[in-house]
Amino acid sequence: MSGKQLIYGPTFEEMLHPDRVDPEIRAKALKAAKDDPLSPWNLYNITWRNPEGRIYYVVLPKELTQVDANIVVLYRKDFPTRSHKVGATYSVCLEHQLTGDITPGEHTLVWPSTGNYGIGGAYVGPRMGFDSLVLLPELMSKERFEQIEWFGARYEKTPGCESNVKEIYDRANELRKDPKNRIMNQFEEFGNYRFHYHCTGNSCIEVAEELNSKNVGNGRIAAFVSAMGSAGTIAAAERIKHEYDESRTVGVEPIQCPTMYWNGYGGHDIQGIGDKHVTWIHNVFNMDAIMCIDDIESKKGLQLLTEEPGWEVLANRYNVPEESIRELNEIMGISGVCNVLAAIKTAKFYGLRDHESIFTIATDTMDRYHSVMKQLDDTYGAMDEMEAAVRMGSIFHGAKLDWISEGTQHVKQNWFNLKYYTWVEQQGKSIEELDAQRAPEYWIAQQERAHEIDAMLREARGF
Repeated sequence: MSGKQLIYGPTFEEMLHPDRVDPEIRAKALKAAKDDPLSPWNLYNITWRNPEGRIYYVVLPKELTQVDANIVVLYRKDFPTRSHKVGATYSVCLEHQLTGDITPGEHTLVWPSTGNYGIGGAYVGPRMGFDSLVLLPELMSKERFEQIEWFGARYEKTPGCESNVKEIYDRANELRKDPKNRIMNQFEEFGNYRFHYHCTGNSCIEVAEELNSKNVGNGRIAAFVSAMGSAGTIAAAERIKHEYDESRTVGVEPIQCPTMYWNGYGGHDIQGIGDKHVTWIHNVFNMDAIMCIDDIESKKGLQLLTEEPGWEVLANRYNVPEESIRELNEIMGISGVCNVLAAIKTAKFYGLRDHESIFTIATDTMDRYHSVMKQLDDTYGAMDEMEAAVRMGSIFHGAKLDWISEGTQHVKQNWFNLKYYTWVEQQGKSIEELDAQRAPEYWIAQQERAHEIDAMLREARGF
């Protein structure tokens, strides 16, 4: 697994189809998942599939969504960090290692983040032999900082909350002055984009085909819905559109800081989705709409799905199947609820029917948010069954068609122009490369580089 002090893991193709991993290595990885969660063999457990090869997904009960369309949620609570962002951090780290930019024992990897990417970096960096430092806003949940330390990394707290990405950039640029530091910036690193284009996008397509064989949906994907964050996850929609050209790509932002929707400012608490800038790796010309979701509704919705008064109401008043209640309790975090609420709005806005399917992602789980739920109780009082029923009616069943902006050509140009201030004026990108992003060929080249990376990795590890 190592040579010349370098540790390697799976190719993009092996993350998509782990049955293609050498059987001996696959067995070691599955054993490590149970017995040694900090073992580097767990890099081979970065995949959307379970040990039996089934992709992790649920089709939400219509008793919850009250829309005709099928809402399909991919989740991966059993990723090594309980979040799919570990796939992005591994891909970024791997590419830098293969190109000789980073060497264990010589370089410190700096992971700018507002949450799960930083936790992913805290996991991947030490597993691949690197000293790792995570930059995270000080108002993130305490569980995030605890997990970073447990995985063997250090952290620095930057000022502000989820929305304060600029402060993270400023600190990263200071650290960049030390030649031993290497900045693994998810907002500009195309390894992040490639993981989701190849692994997440193709996994969605395979699930659509599987559901069609079960008479759920029509074998196609009508829309892919995702909060942007670093704009890694939403790259899956580009792969989906290449397969189904009628599919819509719907981005999601917080009402409290609607950057693309309204050139906005402010702070919000949908931890993990970022804002206040358009990321370098975001192909905004692939977007069909932006929808904004309230952060309080996302948190209250999570509490409804993960606490006993909510379970009672879901089961007894709304007839949500108990199996679905158990699943939702295990797979949802704040941003996952945000994505589901946006998917419900998408179904209503486009008038999608019962043979059509919307795909979205549950990005992490409740284990990151117990302290946030405590703050919710302190602010609004504990949720009882009456309050749970109100939340079901107002948050899920009552999803409104406000805060929606369709991606006309004029609007897409506005979204694209927002990149200039962050990336050219602040972060030193050239105007020539920014203009190159207008062409589809720019993005196709980034997608196809996954095959080149896979070839480099196979040669480096010798199998």
